[in-house]
Amino acid sequence: MLNSNKGEGVPIDAGSPARFDRRSGSWLERLIFNHRATIVTICALLTALLGWRATQLQVNANFQNMMPQSHPYIQNYLNNADSLRALGNSLRVVVENTSGDIYDPQYLRTLQQANDRIFLMPGVDRSFVKSLWTPTVRWTEITEDGFRGGPVMPDDYDGSPKAVGKLRRNIDRAGIVGSVVANDQRSSMIFVPLLDADAATGKKIDYRELSHRLEKQVRSLQSKSVKVHIVGFAKLAGDLIDGLTQVITYFGVAAAIAALALFAYTRCVRSTVLVLVCSVAAVIWQLGVVQWLGFVLDPYSMLVPFLVFAIGVSHGAQKMNGITQDVARGAHRYVAARYTFRRLFIAGLTALLADAVGFAVLMLIDVPVIRDLALTASIGVAVLIFTNLVLLPVLLSFIGVSSTAARRSLNSQKASAQMAGSGAKMFAALEIFATRRWAIGAIAASVVLFAAGLSISAHLQVGDLNAGAPELRPHSTYNRDNAFINAHYGLSSDVFAVIVKTPSGGVAQFPTLVEMDRLEAQLREVEGVRGTSSAAGVMRMYTAGNFEGSPKWMTINRDPFVSQDAFSNVVVAMPELTNQDRSVAPVQAFLADHKAATLTRVASAVERFAAAHDTPERHFLLAAGSAGIDAATNIVVEKANRQMLMLVYAAVAVLSFITFRSWQAVIVALLPLMLTSVLCEALMVMLGIGVKVSTLPVIALGVGIGVDYALYLLSVLLARLRAGATLVEAYREALQFTGKVVALVGFTLAGGVVSWAWSPIRFQADMGILLTFMFLWNMVGALVLIPALSYFLLRPRTAAMSAEPTQPAGSQTPARRKSSWVGMTAIDDGKGGIAHE
Repeated sequence: MLNSNKGEGVPIDAGSPARFDRRSGSWLERLIFNHRATIVTICALLTALLGWRATQLQVNANFQNMMPQSHPYIQNYLNNADSLRALGNSLRVVVENTSGDIYDPQYLRTLQQANDRIFLMPGVDRSFVKSLWTPTVRWTEITEDGFRGGPVMPDDYDGSPKAVGKLRRNIDRAGIVGSVVANDQRSSMIFVPLLDADAATGKKIDYRELSHRLEKQVRSLQSKSVKVHIVGFAKLAGDLIDGLTQVITYFGVAAAIAALALFAYTRCVRSTVLVLVCSVAAVIWQLGVVQWLGFVLDPYSMLVPFLVFAIGVSHGAQKMNGITQDVARGAHRYVAARYTFRRLFIAGLTALLADAVGFAVLMLIDVPVIRDLALTASIGVAVLIFTNLVLLPVLLSFIGVSSTAARRSLNSQKASAQMAGSGAKMFAALEIFATRRWAIGAIAASVVLFAAGLSISAHLQVGDLNAGAPELRPHSTYNRDNAFINAHYGLSSDVFAVIVKTPSGGVAQFPTLVEMDRLEAQLREVEGVRGTSSAAGVMRMYTAGNFEGSPKWMTINRDPFVSQDAFSNVVVAMPELTNQDRSVAPVQAFLADHKAATLTRVASAVERFAAAHDTPERHFLLAAGSAGIDAATNIVVEKANRQMLMLVYAAVAVLSFITFRSWQAVIVALLPLMLTSVLCEALMVMLGIGVKVSTLPVIALGVGIGVDYALYLLSVLLARLRAGATLVEAYREALQFTGKVVALVGFTLAGGVVSWAWSPIRFQADMGILLTFMFLWNMVGALVLIPALSYFLLRPRTAAMSAEPTQPAGSQTPARRKSSWVGMTAIDDGKGGIAHE
């Protein structure tokens, strides 16, 4: 046996590993495999500790985490948030009388119960709660004796016909039909602003718990004659968290599919279980570290653990395949594990670093929820380096694979060799793409697909393309509730608010009020705006009220005494329309939906108005309200989309070049990924999926995970080309050694995520469809385009790099060469053993 520590070929002994030179290999290999028991013990203790921490991990959401924090719109909102309490995180609860109108005493008792229960819930900003049963909803009228008014709900209400009649008159005088009371007067609304934290305990609001309280205490009031509708970020987040608990089910489905696929490929229970155990251990480590660092899982990062599991299965399958093949050729499991580690560690490490880059680039996007996702995923990829690149080979060196699996692998290799070039089997047929005719055909077909995909993807839109909450299915309870409210109320839940900022008292001045009124008029002309509201518009009615209701006085009066008197009444009746020192006031536009096109039109109209009407004393700032936040998010996502892709590809290119030391190999690795990215964007257009917070990470993740296939194939392909093999021979061995596992992993991962398409959570379904597509197309691109592109870029002569020529075929003594981790592979020495390069 030759000394492998000097880089010479080493026939592997089929017997005891005692004859193996434990000093051979890199320092890292020696550190790991010469201390196997210590490695396993440390990993077991870490799994137990982090598993305990993972059980304490919470799932929650945060309203401000959905905002692009440094965008000017959001900065304007956050700087004035205390003055805009009604435009922040809030709920709208509508109680409907399905068999009559709101003037039914029984209905009013149910509404009172709902109001009282909501009022006492933790996290409710009770000062700004509005409903028929709160004293903040008032009516005002002018009489010959002056102003007269009071709460809409009579103080002496007792359910009698007289009291109900009084309520009816108060509602008419208050002008709240379309806002607090539905247009058809068959339902009424409870407006519920929320605090970021419970005032009593100081703890952040648990949206899942709040959602459950609303269901148990409020929606439970439903009967044959009463129906409850609830919308708002808190309810949406609660529904998402409840729905995403199904991820556990999908995780189980994916794990089952992976187990069955791996077992069908190897027929070895022990190695299949080890791959799954190490991948699950990675997920446990990830969740434990996330909890240890003080983070929580939000609805958008709930899918990350599955992606970590999927990546772990991919790398684990490659390690298992390599060891199985070495054992089949006569190696002891310990020796096979060490040689597999040598061959695939750098390729695996580079692939994981590429995955990490795909996640880390998302940190550049100025949306905290995406940054949390990126951090959570990066932690998961980091632990995979230990669990799947280190722990798995060590465990396999102890346990190995079954003799049945080894014999099956050897028989499969012999059968493949006999069928090479015959086209009888898929993998034998793939070799034709390493020939000139088929390489040209594959590249030509790819160019056509790329051009078609690019043409379609040009129509890709940013933001939501559908009404309602796009995170949920159109038929979900939340979206049905949202549709009901939009259909029966003049004020929708999609509010775009312009912040009017002045010195103290400036909002009540005539010039500012006139400009606010002009802005309202312009916004009402914008397509998609259903109505507007501001202190200026409401003040017109109060001014007329001061003069016996004369329509001639329904104006913004220049006289300071008249305008100040009317404005004071506005502040009393609707305190949400300005702050206490009258320096901040919103101009609200109620939109028909929050589709990207609608938000763009409204934001553009406001920006044009602000550019023309801003002065040193008066500024019109964008933006507050749910639609304003969505508009800012769309702007950030649109900018980040291309920037993110360019950075991902640049980083993957650098890592590939460091690994292969060949710009040609980098092109071969990246072009299939680019084709998949373009086709994925085209698929998004055809399925009506916009680029938004929930879909933005998918393409970056697809690139990071997809490059794994190319790295494993090219690591073997380049090594064989360096050894003097022809391209067809090199690709044949690459297919045999890693190609089958590439196909196995591609189908396994696709089979696992395709089940998401039936999820009640819409963005989870979208991610499942897109990831399925990318997993499959990255696999096909790697298996078909890598040999085709290699025909023109990686011919044996041009592919040779620093490695010295090996001995001619049949030589008994392999040539001495420099030791390197890059491109190491196993070569059949023709005697049933393996020579290691």
